[in-house]
Amino acid sequence: MKRNYKVVLLILALCVGLWSFIPRQDKNDPEKDKLLLELLAYVLEKGHYSPLQFDDKFSKGVYKDYIDALDPSKRFFLQSDIDEFSKYELKIDDQILNKELTFFDLTYTRLMQRMEESKSYYKDILDEPFDYTINEEFNTDYEKLPYAKSKKELIEKWRKQIKLSTLSTYVDKQKLEEDKIKNRSKTPEQKLEEYKTKMGSKLTPELEKKFIENNAKIDNEEPKTNAELEEESRESSLKSLNDYYNVIKDLDRNDWFSVFINAIATRFDPHTSYFAAEEKERFDVSMSGKLEGIGARLQKKNDFTEISELISGGPAWRGKELEAGDVILKVAQADGEPIEVVGMRLDDVVKKIKGPKGTEVKLTVKKTDGTIKVISIIRDEVEIEETYAKSSVIEKDGNKYGIIYLPKFYIDFEDKNSRDAAKDVAIEVKKLKEAGVKGIIMDVRDNGGGSLKTVVDIAGLFIDKGPIVQVKSADGRKEVLYDKDATVQWDGPLVIMQNSFSASASEILAAAMQDYKRAIVIGSKQSYGKGTVQNIIDFNQFVRGSNMGDLGALKTTIQKFYRINGGSTQLEGVSSDVVMPDRYAYLKMGERDIENAMPWDKIEPAQYSTWNKQSNFDLAIANSKQRMQNNPQMKLIDDNAKWLDERNKVTVYSLNIDKFKAEQKKLEETNKKYKSLADYSNQLPFTALPDELEMMKKDNFLKEKKESWFESLSKDIYVEEALHILDDLQPNAKKELTNKIKVKNDKLIKS
Repeated sequence: MKRNYKVVLLILALCVGLWSFIPRQDKNDPEKDKLLLELLAYVLEKGHYSPLQFDDKFSKGVYKDYIDALDPSKRFFLQSDIDEFSKYELKIDDQILNKELTFFDLTYTRLMQRMEESKSYYKDILDEPFDYTINEEFNTDYEKLPYAKSKKELIEKWRKQIKLSTLSTYVDKQKLEEDKIKNRSKTPEQKLEEYKTKMGSKLTPELEKKFIENNAKIDNEEPKTNAELEEESRESSLKSLNDYYNVIKDLDRNDWFSVFINAIATRFDPHTSYFAAEEKERFDVSMSGKLEGIGARLQKKNDFTEISELISGGPAWRGKELEAGDVILKVAQADGEPIEVVGMRLDDVVKKIKGPKGTEVKLTVKKTDGTIKVISIIRDEVEIEETYAKSSVIEKDGNKYGIIYLPKFYIDFEDKNSRDAAKDVAIEVKKLKEAGVKGIIMDVRDNGGGSLKTVVDIAGLFIDKGPIVQVKSADGRKEVLYDKDATVQWDGPLVIMQNSFSASASEILAAAMQDYKRAIVIGSKQSYGKGTVQNIIDFNQFVRGSNMGDLGALKTTIQKFYRINGGSTQLEGVSSDVVMPDRYAYLKMGERDIENAMPWDKIEPAQYSTWNKQSNFDLAIANSKQRMQNNPQMKLIDDNAKWLDERNKVTVYSLNIDKFKAEQKKLEETNKKYKSLADYSNQLPFTALPDELEMMKKDNFLKEKKESWFESLSKDIYVEEALHILDDLQPNAKKELTNKIKVKNDKLIKS
């Protein structure tokens, strides 16, 4: 993410004064919606990298995306509704430019009507037991299925959809009941040992005691009949649907208008999108990794707001009074009157609880034991620890190696003294060096990107000064972003781990290290393929004297970035030096699979010299490719990926219980073949660095999270291969292959 203030200033200069004196408006206000349409169209036209024409083709695309977003599973609208909507299919572009809301008003009003009608459908359907002996099927390929032609047909679609969901739950409950009966001959203590062996993890004495007590209680229960299990399954489905409608109830007209605005914005490209005020705030938190508040995660349960988790180190966690499971009844600001929040939207509850550092908030909560308590908390800055870089030391064959996991390239643009990814990675590298590691793994798997500045700074930790990435603007101007610091923080062996969800800044890092031949990139065949730069443009800056409230912001694509070798990562991503199969290898999940993604292209390469301090680079790649070919676990992962791809194409399910069970049995038999994937262990010890070990002694929550991460690393075959590569990159590693292997790998290197 890059803040290009030139673009902001250009648009600001063109727009300033257009909306100077606007009277105060209500929350759901058509005038505000018209203003948003005007701002959106103007900013997209003037600020987007590759602006589109507002024409019939554009209108058609917006229409399709918007209707799909409103009713993706086609369970609300009738074909008659779609016929009525379709009259506007080629008129949306004109309505945007003329600030007309006719199409939106029609679809919004009809959706609210259909949703209200649907509440009776599922309640009536779940009132009576299902007959699972009938031979009927349900097709879940919603994209290809037609809309229902009548309410009767729509209700039938609801019935089959709910029946499938309930049948799945019913069969699971039957199986659990059968397992309980089989296990009655075993003591609770025997079950505990089996559980620990199966899970491969230890339990605290308290949890062991609870496990034994629960199983003793289960053993004393009377077996449930099929009729009871069937009724429980329907109750479970009813609860899920009630919860869904409780969430829907919290959405107002503004929320649905945001869906419409986004259908317009994302037609320009998949990464251009509108943020309403609350979404913009959440985006800022995700980018900076911090917020000001009490440090608690909330969730909605029916009309109640419940504490789901306390953030380690936050004021609520430090106070030790608020607990997960507490229900918030009222909120008061310092000495102000408490306001009841039961039935209030979750976003509105969050707004009342959050606030500036140093201010007081009082929560009236219902504890899990039923008591009511008023808890006073002084708000503070809360760091969301899982957002930040973290590292571990691994010992392998007498050598120490380090792994740094970077979940995103975070930065706080407003606070120059705050944490950012580059500073934190530099600290982790320094600590790993002090621990005596001989190689480092940078893990950017599932890292969706972030700040361009931080990725340039991080890449600079591993090279002398030089170009890291090239950026091209809409007018064709090219800028090369350099690491200008000649200091090399780490000059030893380096491996970058990526997967198909590594995007944007992650791809810049992997591409730069690959072009310099500084690191070996391993992982999925290619990364996600996002080669564009976005800028956040705050709509509020264009409107002076307005009392309409927060107008939100637009995240829009303003530039494309390119590797230093001139190639774009757009669509193609970064190809791994060593391709490692993963579960999602054959599923369509990358940028290249999105209809309106921007195209791939290339520009002139930058001037750079490859890293010449790593002698056995090509040998390490060749050795790794050979291991991939000979590793049965990797072959099994690839086989599993192909099977998942085939399963993903299955859309028709039987609603006959015998046929459904037969299909489930076939799936279970196939799954047994892949059970060893979940049971795999690399048998490697992962430990925290000394400063963290001290912190873990004082913070059980941190200790629990770290140990959970170490456990997942110990089951990670990809990390194991990265360590093998670091072995091969050591100066004293064997530098010759047998002729047989060399012939094979010469072909692999050239491919």
